[in-house]
Amino acid sequence: MYKAGGLRRIELKFPAPEAFDNAIASIPAGSEIDIDGRLESVHEGILVTANIQAEAKSECSRCLDPLELEVDVEFQELFAYSLTDEDDLVISEESINLEQVVRDAVVLSLPFQPICSSDCEGLCVECGAKLKENPQHAHEASVDPRWNALKNLME
Repeated sequence: MYKAGGLRRIELKFPAPEAFDNAIASIPAGSEIDIDGRLESVHEGILVTANIQAEAKSECSRCLDPLELEVDVEFQELFAYSLTDEDDLVISEESINLEQVVRDAVVLSLPFQPICSSDCEGLCVECGAKLKENPQHAHEASVDPRWNALKNLME
């Protein structure tokens, strides 16, 4: 594998060591993460190209119903034989640690405003009723408080 041009395919399935989340959507700790990829030896180090699949949990940002989202993200990173920049990923003791790379790829792919469907109408801003369940939902038109003085004159 150390000779440039060497290639090894990988298929990993493992439980998430801790939750991968962005405060809106998350892959809970213990959820299965699948990685399918390849490790390629190049002159500078090992080039990792992989696809990550998992299932995230969230709630619709409009109607607050629970959601399960499929996460399918690709990444490509170079693990260098020696450290030339503090941001480089380095091969340590003839192994590479994919945890931070996987975490970064997954968290950046999670949506910040997930919705259950493109036609989700959300909740009523006045009472919180689900508009999808009651499409005829309406409230009496509210009176602008600046007109209250005139309303008092009428009485």
